[in-house]
Amino acid sequence: MQSALAAVSATLSIIMAAGMAGTFFGFSTSVMPGLDAARPASAIDAFKGMDQKIQNPLFISMFVLVPVAAIAAGVLLLTLDENSAAVLFLIAAGVYFVGALVPTIAVNIPMNKALEAVTIPQDASEAAKIWSDHSGRWTTWNTIRTVFTWASLLAMSLGVYHWGKNN
Repeated sequence: MQSALAAVSATLSIIMAAGMAGTFFGFSTSVMPGLDAARPASAIDAFKGMDQKIQNPLFISMFVLVPVAAIAAGVLLLTLDENSAAVLFLIAAGVYFVGALVPTIAVNIPMNKALEAVTIPQDASEAAKIWSDHSGRWTTWNTIRTVFTWASLLAMSLGVYHWGKNN
């Protein structure tokens, strides 16, 4: 039973981390550059719309539950004496927490809220300044989230490898 629960937790953590990594990567490599190519007022308006729509139960659950599932897998693997695999899942949870959750809460969400509060100016140069101030910094931090989520996913994958190697 513990082995089955560990497998479910490990699988869920990997699927959710992969989904988050893909989302972050997609934003950094296509969504934000695409918005940068648009008129700044349109980019601001579109970003506000995406920010509102991404705040849905499925996305938020997946985003928050990645480290929870990884910790569950790690703890369950410890009870199975799969120490190497367990440590890798616990490291994955910590990496995701520090590199994806913390920056989101400390940087990206406050930036999103600040942009949401902006009334889109009619003056194109004002809109360009607002968008320019937002886009570069937001994308940098989003790319950091991408890299940390990839690292977390790699640790989880190595955990599965070590677990499988022992069985």
